[in-house]
Parts: sequence; structure tokens; C-alpha cells
Amino acid sequence: MTAKTVLITGSSSGIGRATAKAFHEEDWTVYATARDTDDVADLAEEGCETAELDVTEDDQIESVVDRVVDEQGSIECLVNNAGYAQFGAVEDVPVEAVHDQFDVNLYGPHRLTRAVLPHMREQGDGTIVNVSSVAGRISTPGQGVYAGSKFALEGLTDALRNEVDDHGIDVVLVEPGPTSTNFDDRATAELDGRLDRSGAYDDLYEFYEQQRLFGGTSAIAGEPEEVAEVIREATCSADPEARYPVGGQANLLLLTRFVPDRLRDTVFRFASKLV
Repeated sequence: MTAKTVLITGSSSGIGRATAKAFHEEDWTVYATARDTDDVADLAEEGCETAELDVTEDDQIESVVDRVVDEQGSIECLVNNAGYAQFGAVEDVPVEAVHDQFDVNLYGPHRLTRAVLPHMREQGDGTIVNVSSVAGRISTPGQGVYAGSKFALEGLTDALRNEVDDHGIDVVLVEPGPTSTNFDDRATAELDGRLDRSGAYDDLYEFYEQQRLFGGTSAIAGEPEEVAEVIREATCSADPEARYPVGGQANLLLLTRFVPDRLRDTVFRFASKLV
């Protein structure tokens, strides 16, 4: 039996790294990509193929996808995992930072999807997994830009899933809750380095600094291996679900979608005052 091939973006750490290992353990041919191949050198030593890939660079995307198809003859799965969070009050986030957030979190998956779809259509099968977040369905103060990019990714994915169904291609969303990765580190760096702070939202930043609710330092964070296993299972399913929330906290947070907006807003205000 010929090994199946998966291309994974953002494999340098966290969910992407765990996903590369999960597929490799199941004897898939894994192309683990990162902006710096030094960050995935250990995956190469374990038997993964590696490649430099910045999801904002069209030439790199074309080169990597062509390489996968030339070397393997097919590409069964694309995992769009690369992403980061730009925290900050909406007013304080410069337009350039909003653009950069969408360039990675939305345009990146769009670029990769457009590159692999012709090959998947020719094969008559394939799976595209877009790694979203609970923030793709619930937005909270301080993460409007990040949530906006994930809301957009979910909308794009819903349309795509139906567009390619007749071609035998599956498209799924994986929605992790807080996960034990270096997510907080980059988010905090983006928050500290790029904001035009108005001074009107200092309580909000203090809240985030004290709570660190959304990343690896959170007391409720799950493990990236749990997310990776869901990605692998969704890919191997003959009839995958449209969405896969990962972790009890993700499911709990998603239940708040059914709470009236006015009540949810009141809860946010009350929580910030408690801190």
C-alpha cells in the first residue's frame, strides 16, 4: 500500500509539531513545514520531510506543493495550522497589524488551499483541515482582531466544504480551546510591540496579564497531542464532521454562543471588574 501524504504548515512547535508526529506514527509521508527549517530539524531526523514555508509567500507555497506532488505523486491531506494571535483592544491595533493577522491566519490557508486543490481534484479525493479556534465562534474583549481572522476562516471553510464536495474532497474545521503551546508568548509579544495604546483600555490589558486565559500558561489548557489526534482522526474518517471542537473547555465555551448577547456582554464586564 502506497503511503499517504500530508502537508502541514506551522510545524515548528505546538499543534503543528504534534500533528506531524501523529501522522508519522501512522506511516504517512509527512511534509512538516516552518518558516525556519532549523526549527523542524528534529522532525527530519525522525523521518519527516521538511521544507521552508512562510504562508504569506506565494513562491514558497508553489515550490513546496510542487515538490510534494513531484516526489510523492499525490497529496492526500493539507493541514492549515500556521497562525498566531494579535491581542489588543480594536482601537489600539494598527491597520498594518490587522493586515498581518489576516495575512497569516486567513490568506495563508486560502493560498495553500488554492495550490493543492487542482491536484486533489485530479486525484478525486483529499482532505483539507483548517485549524481554527473557539475564538472562531466566540469573540471576547481584547481579541477582536484575532477572532475576526478566525471567524473569517470559518466562513471561508463553510463555503469551501460545499464547493468541493462533488470532487470527493473533504474540508473540516478543528477548533481547539486553550492549548498548552507557546501561543501566549507570541501573542504577548504582538500585544506589547505593535499597539498604539490609547490609554483607554488599561484595565483590559491588566485582565489579560493576570489571567492569561488563552494559551499554554492557562490552568485549563489542554495538550497539543489531543488536537493532533483529532486532526488525524478527522483526516482518516470516511465521512468527517464539519467541525471538531477539541477539549471540554472548548465545548463549554462554545455553549456560550447560545447565551443572549446582552447577557454575555454583562458576564464579560462582571469578570473584568472582579479582576
